[in-house]
Amino acid sequence: MPGMSRKVALAAAVSVALLATACTGQSGSDASDDAGKETTLNFWHAWSAPAEVKAVKSLVAGFEKTHPTIHVNVVGNMTDDKMNQALRTGGAKAPDVISSFTTNNVGKFCSSGALVDLNPLFEKAGIDPEKTFPKAMNEYTQFDGNRCSVPLLGDAYGLYYNKTAFEKAGIDSPPKTWSQFEAAAKKLTIDDGDSYKQLGFMPNYHGWETTTEHYLGQFSPTYFDSSGKSNLAEDPAFEAGFTLQKRLVDELGGYQRLEKYRSTLGDEWGPKHPFQTGQVAMQLDGEWRLGMALDAGPNFEIGVAPLPVPDDQADQYGKGYITGTIAGIAATSTKQNAAWELVKYITTDTDAVVAFSNAIHNVPSTLAALKSPDLTYDPRFKTFLDIAANPNSTTSPASVNGGVYLTTIQNFGYEYESGKVKDLKAGLADTAEQIDTDIAQAK
Repeated sequence: MPGMSRKVALAAAVSVALLATACTGQSGSDASDDAGKETTLNFWHAWSAPAEVKAVKSLVAGFEKTHPTIHVNVVGNMTDDKMNQALRTGGAKAPDVISSFTTNNVGKFCSSGALVDLNPLFEKAGIDPEKTFPKAMNEYTQFDGNRCSVPLLGDAYGLYYNKTAFEKAGIDSPPKTWSQFEAAAKKLTIDDGDSYKQLGFMPNYHGWETTTEHYLGQFSPTYFDSSGKSNLAEDPAFEAGFTLQKRLVDELGGYQRLEKYRSTLGDEWGPKHPFQTGQVAMQLDGEWRLGMALDAGPNFEIGVAPLPVPDDQADQYGKGYITGTIAGIAATSTKQNAAWELVKYITTDTDAVVAFSNAIHNVPSTLAALKSPDLTYDPRFKTFLDIAANPNSTTSPASVNGGVYLTTIQNFGYEYESGKVKDLKAGLADTAEQIDTDIAQAK
């Protein structure tokens, strides 16, 4: 989401340790309120920037126009901690509908019963989620067969590159495979003694959006086996992903030198982001970066492409890592039928989704909206629309303890890239064991 790093969202997922464990309320199929009668819903969301808040209000106004008996009290800038507290306690001021940036919390939301299972409501409405939402978005909004959430716009990750630097380096097109990417990153790197005049790519896991899950997404890993155990030490995709990243670190100057350079660079959300200043020639990032980079007024032409894929998966070039915002209905709500009307409208009405996407500049979250002629965007933004619609695109699966397993993997990545862990296979096995232990304790 614009203004919110997925790393921040991941940290939020881990901090939500008190998610409801004894939520009471009706399931979606048992709701008894009359959605045709006058009622007022409380809708809590996480957006806070003025333009985003305005867009949410416009989205809700469109709903109220088509549903004149349902009024919506909109409350913005709500963190998951605040939402979870309200979902536990319920009451007249508690949310009937919530929207969260933290996809990683879906497993908690579903397994705790904090949000109702929407499957019966989709079935009753004659809407097939598998035909409505992109594959990855359809996957990350459910857990163990419980669809307690629904996608509300999304994020797709791709590759930004400095076209001017590419031309100077004699590189004709963006790399499609990781071996091509390695070659380009080295060719684009210009040393300046102990530092760099230009770094081809910042591979370190602290390098803004270069998280383990974003790298690994291009390898299409299977995080858990059929029994729910961590697959980290068994699926070769993980070893391949960690090996690729560590090789980039070593080839581009080594961990310490890269970290020293990184400490001199601008932050992720300011105008001095190192890709925008030309200090880094390629950047792994989400769709929101395009607008931010253009606003910064760079002195080079920006190129956008899908992230590279492993050489043995060249036929899947065009895929990417997908995540996004979710919406759901509180189990404590006594107005679940009315709440469903709101959720259904903001997440499945094509015109509503398109208008919200145009205003927020995130990726539409329905297949129909992705193809809508009413979408307005810079031509380069289409790369992200295509990534979102690509059936080979991936996401991180929901877990009963939220994003804890992703944090565990990320922490291992820090230790491996820095050289604290030498044996990759043994490290992956130890990390898998820790993940299994944490999940067992959370059940």
